[in-house]
Amino acid sequence: MNYELTIALVIGWLLDFVFGDPERLPHPVVGMGRWIAFWEKRLNKGPHRKARGALLVVISLLLCFALTYALLQLLETCNLNLETWNLKPETWNLKPLSLLLSTLLVFFCLAGRTLRREVRMVFEALDVSLDDGRRQVARIVGRDTQTLSAQEVRTAALETLAENLSDGVVAPLFWLCLLGVPGMVTYKLINTFDSMIGYRSPRYKDFGCWAAHIDDIANFIPARVTALLMLLVGWIGQIVSKIKRPQGNKPAEQTVNKRIGLLRFLFRFGPQHASPNSGWPEAALAALLDCRFGGTHAYFGEEVYKPYIGTNPRPLSTRDMHISIRLCLTTEIVAVCLVVTALFLFHLPFI
Repeated sequence: MNYELTIALVIGWLLDFVFGDPERLPHPVVGMGRWIAFWEKRLNKGPHRKARGALLVVISLLLCFALTYALLQLLETCNLNLETWNLKPETWNLKPLSLLLSTLLVFFCLAGRTLRREVRMVFEALDVSLDDGRRQVARIVGRDTQTLSAQEVRTAALETLAENLSDGVVAPLFWLCLLGVPGMVTYKLINTFDSMIGYRSPRYKDFGCWAAHIDDIANFIPARVTALLMLLVGWIGQIVSKIKRPQGNKPAEQTVNKRIGLLRFLFRFGPQHASPNSGWPEAALAALLDCRFGGTHAYFGEEVYKPYIGTNPRPLSTRDMHISIRLCLTTEIVAVCLVVTALFLFHLPFI
């Protein structure tokens, strides 16, 4: 078992749980964004845009992984020679520096608390006015928000909450488990590429297509794992609530049928999304809330139709937000526990 990686994961997650993204500290994602913007301005023009974008993404990912891995290895193997100070032992291993860097990188790569805070702020702003809600939700979604209704603002916030539970928490943990901290940081760069240039707009449809495809591959398993974990947490929550507040004995067959119905809902609507991955966590949340996501939205002034996820167009409320946030937080905790368990039981990560 990799004790250092486990310690870095637990402490890094606790830091994110308590503080969220630090506003006054330099953030690696900001540097990633500047790197992408710098090269996009210089390469996204003229012929062969698709090839240029592909080279930028592939070279950037290889550099990110190699540099992070090399820096961690350097700190892990570096020894400070104290022989001239007449101290014993003659060398001190500086693994604490490697542990510190790993912890900080885990902290920076997770976005659970920030996501929950932003979604809560959308609903709070909407309670003040529709314009405030539109401005607040614009911070966390890519669609045009100027003409959204109150229901569409709430829907957008909860869709983003579900989708980014995968992108901002479960997927980074998944790649940490497989490829260590370098894999986690590289995944964050993949996600940043997709969020900046992975669009089908005229400007990015060629230059950013590789970024979008690689992001789809990187999120394929995590998105489905996220959805299944959400359903599992929802089932457990229903069981606990029934224990606390008994509401009569329902036949076991009825309970089983309901759970099977949720799975059927997931596998029916999960693939309906325009993205091969985003629909799965959204479908899981829609199934548990018994609501409907999706529909036509404007992106960069262009109408984009998204198939509906769910069949119940009921109004969403602040209560739905609180339920969703509790669900996502519990799912996050379960995911962290699963990764820690995997690090204990198996020879992970594979580097």
